[in-house]
Amino acid sequence: MAQYSRIEVATVMKETGMVPLFYHPDIELGKKVLRACYDGGARLMEFTARGDFAFEVFSELNKFAIKELPGMIMGVGSITDAGAASMFLQMGANFIVTPSLREDIAIACNRRKVLWSPGCGSLTEINRAEELGCEIIKLFPGSTYGPGFVKAIKGPQPWTNIMPTGGVSTEESNLRGWFDAGVTCVGMGSKLISKEVLANKDYEGLKTKVSETLDLIKKIRS
Repeated sequence: MAQYSRIEVATVMKETGMVPLFYHPDIELGKKVLRACYDGGARLMEFTARGDFAFEVFSELNKFAIKELPGMIMGVGSITDAGAASMFLQMGANFIVTPSLREDIAIACNRRKVLWSPGCGSLTEINRAEELGCEIIKLFPGSTYGPGFVKAIKGPQPWTNIMPTGGVSTEESNLRGWFDAGVTCVGMGSKLISKEVLANKDYEGLKTKVSETLDLIKKIRS
């Protein structure tokens, strides 16, 4: 069962401005990545469930977060059907992220008042997601659309909350472009938790990178 309601999750997304994305089959490595992000100030983690037996890895990481990292909100991404969403909800996922708009997943999450963030690529999809109760839209892939798309959407629909994923980096110019356009938060994967960090087990460096990125987002917003 989720530890946090969809409103609580949406609030933390808005307050921190960043959702790190991560997947690795090694549970112990995952715990170290999770702690590094937590110590750097992150309070959200989207576990991108793309590998075999990913549910087993997430289950252990979520138990670890509940026990060792108070306030860390664990969610699951790359979910493509209601069956998978329901399975991860049973394991305590606090939010579900999907690459596309799936109404069956919306229903499964809404039943439990769990935040779901669908990948949308048009105003029509965004409007349908909001009609289904979506709090924060995932703009995916962000690199295809860019900040200009966000600005265009926010003009007629200032109430729409958008989280671009893909095409977001830790560089100030990139983050400034997105936040100046009006995004609520950004999803960030390999640009934050890189292959080099994982290969070198540079958890202290990751902690620093997360902290610097969150500080930069705060600076841009102010």
